[in-house]
Amino acid sequence: MLEIGTILGDRYEILELIGSGGMADVYKAKCHKLNRFVAIKVLKSEFSSDSVFVGKFKAEAQAAAGLMHPNIVNVYDVGEEGRMYYFVMELVEGITLKHYIEKKIRLTAKEAVSIAIQVSMGIEAAHNNGIIHRDIKPQNIIISKEGKVKVADFGIAKAATSNTVTSHAMGSVHYTSPEQARGGYSDAKSDIYSIGITLFEMVTGHVPFDGETTVAVAIKHIQEEMPSPRVYVPDVPISVERIIAKCCQKNPDRRYANVGQLIRDLKHSLTNPDEDFVVISEPASEGGTKNISDNEKREIRQQMQGGIIPAAPPERISEGEQRIRRDDYFDDNDDFEDVFGIRNPRKQVREEPVSSRSNKPDGKKKKKPDRKKQPDRKARPSYRDDDYYEDGLDDDVDPKMEKAVTILLVAAAIIITIIAIVIIGKVFGAFSGSPFSDDSEELTIETSSGRVTVPNVVGMTVAEASDALTQAGLTAKATYKESTVYDKDYIESQDIEGGTEVESGTVLNLVVSSGKIVGVTVPDVVGMTEAEAKVMLDSEGFTMQKQLQDSDTVEKGKVISQSPLGATTAAKGSAVAVVISSGQNVETVSMPDLSNMTEEEARVVIEEEGLTIGTVAEEESDTVEKGKVISQTPAAGGTVDKGAAVNIRISLGKKTKTYSCSVSVGSPANIMAGSEAIIVLMSPGGEELARFQTTSFPYTVSKSGITDISSGVVTITYLSAEGTWETTSPTAVTFTEEGE
Repeated sequence: MLEIGTILGDRYEILELIGSGGMADVYKAKCHKLNRFVAIKVLKSEFSSDSVFVGKFKAEAQAAAGLMHPNIVNVYDVGEEGRMYYFVMELVEGITLKHYIEKKIRLTAKEAVSIAIQVSMGIEAAHNNGIIHRDIKPQNIIISKEGKVKVADFGIAKAATSNTVTSHAMGSVHYTSPEQARGGYSDAKSDIYSIGITLFEMVTGHVPFDGETTVAVAIKHIQEEMPSPRVYVPDVPISVERIIAKCCQKNPDRRYANVGQLIRDLKHSLTNPDEDFVVISEPASEGGTKNISDNEKREIRQQMQGGIIPAAPPERISEGEQRIRRDDYFDDNDDFEDVFGIRNPRKQVREEPVSSRSNKPDGKKKKKPDRKKQPDRKARPSYRDDDYYEDGLDDDVDPKMEKAVTILLVAAAIIITIIAIVIIGKVFGAFSGSPFSDDSEELTIETSSGRVTVPNVVGMTVAEASDALTQAGLTAKATYKESTVYDKDYIESQDIEGGTEVESGTVLNLVVSSGKIVGVTVPDVVGMTEAEAKVMLDSEGFTMQKQLQDSDTVEKGKVISQSPLGATTAAKGSAVAVVISSGQNVETVSMPDLSNMTEEEARVVIEEEGLTIGTVAEEESDTVEKGKVISQTPAAGGTVDKGAAVNIRISLGKKTKTYSCSVSVGSPANIMAGSEAIIVLMSPGGEELARFQTTSFPYTVSKSGITDISSGVVTITYLSAEGTWETTSPTAVTFTEEGE
């Protein structure tokens, strides 16, 4: 490990260790030359000590450094310090997609598709530059704090695999394609398979194939059918299920032809997730032998002869990969005989009866070759390598093989002549079409050894640039893109500046205008979330300029409006101003304490704070004085929106108890018969509570609603038989509390 404060390359100061993996340690560092923070990946000693690996790693890292894309973790620099090798890359603050999936358990289909679009756009940019990732997995995908998705570690897997380190050791076998699992040649379609596995994990929360060992998982990739994500999550949209199925076909020919087609279907799924629009080609007929195209046959001949006309630059295809590709083409394939005119040594031969195998036509027993007389194995040509032939061929030189090799050499010479004529014809305009007739087509020109000066071809036509490069002894690789400046077939840029001295035969990467940019349709993003709008605009080549605005009608975080409007046209690459809702603009106030205020006082305070009076209720209280505020809603001390209603409760004072009585009163002893009597109900203090008159007894004295008195007395005033008015002594009466 590096010590904090170490300076690499006289410019990168190590600040902290931020990660460690199987190949390297990753540090946060500061570039003092450009005054920016970067991430530095330092190779571990077991890799740094391998000079062959280091050379290939540096070449691949330098190739990856040419990639500049918003969905790629860009590589800035490659360097070494003593026996320590490192490369400098963009520092992305965020988390890996693997960690993000683990935190959320699984993602929604819309979020997963949005992430897959950004991943695919980064991979497409790499493929367009001739770089295959070979190790796509959630651990190599970073989601920044701003929500940007970036793919990391371009070129590293290629460097490792070309140095006989398997992709299973480099990355997780859970995401590897069947052809990689077999140890075969991998290309852009292997990356598409890995994207499909990653999308499966996003929507389900786990990988489709798992096992106790990497070998067990690899075998499942090769042999077992891909499960549907709906087995785990039934509500996965049909379009997402079909996209995953097409990406993860065992046969690469049945997958998407390129990442661009995958992006097209992902965008379609984003807007119409439940539409079944994905087309998967039908499998080849059972038991049939796949025909090898003429181009494939020519490529195989070239590889079998040591690469007379390489199909790719030597550093891109290792010897081991060439052998793997030969094995893939000729394993039990009748086309071996078509190409070489001899029996395929790997093809299994049906055993004949003993009688036919043990005797020659003349009846004599066939003599086995003397193994002691075999030539030294080291003297064999490369195409007779034991790693390639498994069936133990006779080691003596076969006359048929010599004849086949002679025929191949003659055919190769003819092919070289034809190619040279075609190239010369293109350079001098003898054939129709541009010498850069296809994206990333390489124009190979015979050059002399030595160093030459690169001409400035920017602004030239393709024909003029071809002449200039031919005279300088250089090779060009062209990529066609729309231009805001140059007309069609004019050179817009070159990766090596004019006037630079380089080795003869150096490949220049040229960007050729495919025509001036015309207006393209602006997608309508109104109503989408900010993340969805950004993905949609990025995918169509626009940049998003965000503005925030309050809104009482549009949900916070969604697009209120855009300029230019959706469905109108604008220059590709131009900015689209998008207004995002920040929600309602509501002023808040602190809720005042209204307790023990009169109703009038409370109303004044509420209005002064910009609030409104809500309901006013009354209730008895043993603690709060009558007419004062007992409680309020919302409670005092909290924050409320200005204009909110406040409900209050006013005290009625202490609770008043009421009583009632119902008592039967008998006739006085000496009352004059038929005379009128007056019955009075009084409190113990002498207060009259009720008065009744009657001429008959017994009489029921009944009274309710008597407040705060629980007992009383009854007196009767009557006319006696002697003709005088008399009053009885008070008779005690007990009251009953009402409500019990």
